[in-house]
Amino acid sequence: MDTLTNLGLGFQAALSFENLLFCLFGVSLGTFVGVLPGIGALATISMCLPLTFYLAPMPAMIMLAGIFYGAQYGSSTASILLNLPGSAPAAITCLDGYPMAQQGRAGVALFLTTIASFVGGSFSIILMIGFAPILASFAISFSSADYFSIMILALVAASTLSNGSFIKGIAMVGVGLLLGMVGTDISSGVARYTFGTVEISDGISLIALAMGLFGVSEILSNLMHGEHAVVDARAITFKSLIPTRQDMREFWPAAGRGSVIGAIVGMLPGTGPTIATFMSYSAEKRLSKNPEKFGKGAIEGISSPEAANNSSVQAAFIPTLTLGIPGDAIMAVMLGGMLIHGITPGPQLIVDNPVLFWGVIASFWLGNIFLLILNIPLIGVWVRLLTVPYHVLYPAMLFFICIGVYSVNNSTFDVLLTLMFGVIGFGMMRFNFPAAPLLLGFVLGPLLEENFRRALVLSHGDLGVFVSRPVSLVFLVLTLIILLASVPQIRGGLTRLIRGRDAINE
Repeated sequence: MDTLTNLGLGFQAALSFENLLFCLFGVSLGTFVGVLPGIGALATISMCLPLTFYLAPMPAMIMLAGIFYGAQYGSSTASILLNLPGSAPAAITCLDGYPMAQQGRAGVALFLTTIASFVGGSFSIILMIGFAPILASFAISFSSADYFSIMILALVAASTLSNGSFIKGIAMVGVGLLLGMVGTDISSGVARYTFGTVEISDGISLIALAMGLFGVSEILSNLMHGEHAVVDARAITFKSLIPTRQDMREFWPAAGRGSVIGAIVGMLPGTGPTIATFMSYSAEKRLSKNPEKFGKGAIEGISSPEAANNSSVQAAFIPTLTLGIPGDAIMAVMLGGMLIHGITPGPQLIVDNPVLFWGVIASFWLGNIFLLILNIPLIGVWVRLLTVPYHVLYPAMLFFICIGVYSVNNSTFDVLLTLMFGVIGFGMMRFNFPAAPLLLGFVLGPLLEENFRRALVLSHGDLGVFVSRPVSLVFLVLTLIILLASVPQIRGGLTRLIRGRDAINE
């Protein structure tokens, strides 16, 4: 009964005019960037983060969350029509979505992916309502040692499960931790790694780092790839969206299984929607009585991954809000945004700020309803966005990035820092160094250090505190298992490195 009362309190807050307005703006912007290939939710949230400084915490979080799950709805459009995924999780939709478009069933594919997204998102919202308070009440008993071990697991998982080699992933986590140490030490008041630069005495700006690594670098990369082909938007009519009864019979079981897989994967640290979509597609292909139809326009091939995509995105808010542990880079940026607003995510959030917690959850329902309206009756509008010339779009985005960074501290240094991180991020992309583990290390670094120090102070310097507590020990054992499972990747990476050096010497 308390849950229903709290949820009613959340809807009361979410249905205010201001929160409804920013929810609609967030999901609309998310759909916009999801439709256009190469931009993505992470870059957009990084660009919009400075705007939230002028908002109250609730509308700010509602808007950023709307961008996140709204982008998942829109990302399938380019995958189906152009065989060009709007984001990494939408890549799997290309396998069966594009063949459906070639068969003249693009409208049906667009309709079913929208419904699958709604089903997956709704499943995880229900799970969040029932599961998040229980997890939060359990997490209240966590000590500093427990939080330290959880963060270690999140960082190691992020490095091992990211695209590319394990060595590169863990190296990027290390770089993120080092960048997180820059600035004045809270305990001693000593400036660390500032090299006499006053502008970074309070630390490197999260806005500059995120916008550079994920905004500027994406723009530079996409500008180098040139123009993309477009489609005839007039071919997508309302009549073409209507599926057959056979389509719906194949749709519902697949969407249900994808929702469950996405929710489970989304709650795990370091995973994210990309892994969820690939796992759901693989599961559908194995369960199918006719696996040979996959890759040729199978309904299950688009329904299950899209449901898993949105289910994992919504489920990712569970560990972030209840434990303060972001599951991926996007949640790390949102965690940083909450900390900037003076909100500390964790088990006390539900108790200390129930209106914010339940208001944000209630806004998820409203946002998903808005997205149904935006993506079915207005699908023709989003399809026409694919005709925007990229050589016009990207320079405009670069201009607004610089304006947004400058507006935070009125500092040209931050603008230069953003451009520098953009060039670094572009180089990382060229050499397959993942940027997401770096950002996760940067955000969790100060929290990791703080809990490590606090645990040692309370235990009088005894490192055994990290293995004497059952919760901490469990997470450290899970971390060790992940590391051992990555040994073949480590061995393969070192072998390639040695062979490369031998080739240079010869």
